[in-house]
Amino acid sequence: MSLRIVLLGPPGAGKGTHAKILSERHSIPHISTGDLLRSQIQKGTALGKRAKSFIDSGKLVPDELVVEMVSERLQSDDVRNGFILDGFPRTVEQAESLEAFLKQARKPLDFALEFGTSERVVIDRLSGRRACPNCGANYHIRNIPPKREGICDVCGSSLVQRKDDTPETIRKRLEVYQKQTAPLIEFYGTRNLLKVVNGDLEIEPLQAELARELQVR
Repeated sequence: MSLRIVLLGPPGAGKGTHAKILSERHSIPHISTGDLLRSQIQKGTALGKRAKSFIDSGKLVPDELVVEMVSERLQSDDVRNGFILDGFPRTVEQAESLEAFLKQARKPLDFALEFGTSERVVIDRLSGRRACPNCGANYHIRNIPPKREGICDVCGSSLVQRKDDTPETIRKRLEVYQKQTAPLIEFYGTRNLLKVVNGDLEIEPLQAELARELQVR
């Protein structure tokens, strides 16, 4: 069964966690645009060098460059049976570019999955996150605690809280998300491609809800 999905939802909604589970269950790649961007820059590709020039000058990577990266990735062999896009599209313009690319490839999107998540839950999840500055491992003080408080299980470094995971910053990030995403919700809603799941749920009950949605697609 092929499955082509776009994930929508605020930071802290659990998109990455559930995308990984769905990716393994359905044997389709989880394509995170953040990971894709970092990979291109790390490998020093032509696209990566162009993106790095914008980032180094404090500018956002332009839509056309992000679209080019994603379009290139979607031509890889491992996406023949589908994909899960996480972090793209972020704008209606990106969504239109994706739609045109998939139409040309004759592989239309199955649906856009919105993780409807309350501000209270988002703040609780993100403010509890801790990361290892050395190896990049991620934890949560309640949901995924390290074996030793404040210490990375992998490399033994002291864990830190990201600056953008404080409650004040999270609220600002949510405001930006709502402004950016409202048009996308309408975009996919008018195309009858939008499905909404309860992002406030814990992992297992939300996976059960996702399984039901996938069965009735």
